[in-house]
Amino acid sequence: MVVNRIVSFLPSATELLYEFGVEDMLFGVTHECKYPDSAKLKPQVISSVINSDELTSNEINTMTCTLLRDGKDIFKLNEQNLKDANPDLIISQETCEVCAAYTAQVQNALDLLSKKPELYSMDPHNLNEIIQSVTKLGKILEKDQKALEIVNSLEQRIQNIKNSQNSEKPNVLAIEWIEPFFTAGHWIPEMIELAGGINMISKTGEHSRRMEMNEIVESDPDVIILMPCGFDTQRTLSEYNTILKDNSGWNSLKAVQNKQIFAVDANSFFSKPSIRTIEGLEILAKIIQHERFDDLVVTEGSFFHIP
Repeated sequence: MVVNRIVSFLPSATELLYEFGVEDMLFGVTHECKYPDSAKLKPQVISSVINSDELTSNEINTMTCTLLRDGKDIFKLNEQNLKDANPDLIISQETCEVCAAYTAQVQNALDLLSKKPELYSMDPHNLNEIIQSVTKLGKILEKDQKALEIVNSLEQRIQNIKNSQNSEKPNVLAIEWIEPFFTAGHWIPEMIELAGGINMISKTGEHSRRMEMNEIVESDPDVIILMPCGFDTQRTLSEYNTILKDNSGWNSLKAVQNKQIFAVDANSFFSKPSIRTIEGLEILAKIIQHERFDDLVVTEGSFFHIP
């Protein structure tokens, strides 16, 4: 297959295309493709019907659940931009119908295009599968050597974290949504274990799910990491101050009393199955094993210790 024109329905795929240096072949992205900055200048073929910047967490959840229950789309297709893109390849995903364009948008795209593109679906649920997606896309793009370089670099960074483990491991709970509470699933439990913690409640590879305060109280973690899907550190901190700061049940938790609550930039390093999740692993290592990884450099503002 000769690929000259690509449309990405997936922000993590967009990031990877730039890492491969083939951004000139990218003719359509989504509203969530914001990294690197130049990706924002690409024509958008996918946008969201939910304006999360203007809604509370509870309102976002309610609207999302209502749309899914009624069989309505969370994302909409810009038909003209898609036709103008005229792709040879569409990259999509099957991991989460809430987080990025899903099966319905892919089928609508195929129905619109007279020249049928190839499809490549990225569906990773753990770090190994994220790394495998680099190799697979490299093969499609005939960039095998570049893929090998990227993979070797990522694996070395993972190994650097794995090689440094404390004998005493704290119980760690990662929360993917605050109102209502959701666990952090998929690759996050594995990342916590690799970073030197014992993951609470969720399991690697499983979908995130709703949980109640009593589950959190019963698990009584040593460390809590807030990573609401799609939010950056400042938005997460704002959610915390509005929803949790004065909650009596929350304030009874050991992690809260010991000041072991952290907000992270989930949108950049945790929510997406991108190669930047490896920096997410490094961020977790700095949080969980701060004495061992104090000198490890991560992006400024990527996490915040809530006092």
